[in-house]
Amino acid sequence: MTAPPGKEMGGIRFEADGRVLLMTGTLDYGQGHASAFAQVLTEKLGVPFELIDLVQKDSDQLLVGGGTGGSRSAIASGTAIVTAAEQVIENGRALAAHFLEAAEADVEFVSGTFRIAGTDRALEIMELAERVRGAGPLPDDLPGELGASLAMDTPPSAFPNGAHVAEVEIDPDTGVTHVVRYTVVDDFGTIINPMLVEGQVHGGIVQGIGQALMEHTVYDEDGQLLFGSFMDCTMPRADDVPFFAFGSHAVPAKTNPLGVKGCGEAGVSGAVPSVMNAIIDALADRGVTHIDMPATPQRIWQALNGG
Repeated sequence: MTAPPGKEMGGIRFEADGRVLLMTGTLDYGQGHASAFAQVLTEKLGVPFELIDLVQKDSDQLLVGGGTGGSRSAIASGTAIVTAAEQVIENGRALAAHFLEAAEADVEFVSGTFRIAGTDRALEIMELAERVRGAGPLPDDLPGELGASLAMDTPPSAFPNGAHVAEVEIDPDTGVTHVVRYTVVDDFGTIINPMLVEGQVHGGIVQGIGQALMEHTVYDEDGQLLFGSFMDCTMPRADDVPFFAFGSHAVPAKTNPLGVKGCGEAGVSGAVPSVMNAIIDALADRGVTHIDMPATPQRIWQALNGG
């Protein structure tokens, strides 16, 4: 289950220098939010992608913020951005009607442009933002700005799913395990940025392989953790993993307007059991039916030799 209940912010501000500020309460620590969120805004408003700046982690500018976790960012922030974009369109129709001297009901918004329906009289959204900035005080019955800022409840949770298949080869003389093939097919709903999604899956798989085969927390008899840094903990490197075969079977979610389901935990969630099950399958004809993680060479050698 992804995107647990909470609140999230969507903020869109048209700046004096002609750029667009996008504000969210989630935090990017490698997922690529700046690209994915800008893609959503460009799709909804027609704002040029290269003019969008993402602001996060600045509590002075946030209404609320749920942080990042539980594969919630695309669902929570994405929905908030869509909702804020809808408010921008509503503001824009009223403001464009004012500048075009038309009735608001006659103004339509299509592909980044506010147009009097059936005519060639129009204002592109960035042009409208500039007109609003330079207009001085506006009539009281008009929005004070084109931008929008709001907080909203996170949409109902979604349920991404998938299948992971790992193939391992084990050297019985040393207990060393190699993951030689790995195939995954996932349903993440609508995929905003395929490259970012595949990258997150790759990273999660590597993390899962590390947990299954290498990363071992060791304590002494007094409960003191014996490794204090990554220098003391075996972690997977590039030569420990194969190339991954990744496939997508996208069924859009019905719980949020983007149809996204979240992908953050998927790689590791599938990698740990698929690798461990492959190890047990490889050892089954030697009478091994269970082995604890991490399946280090020592543990596998002991299992093969009755230890």
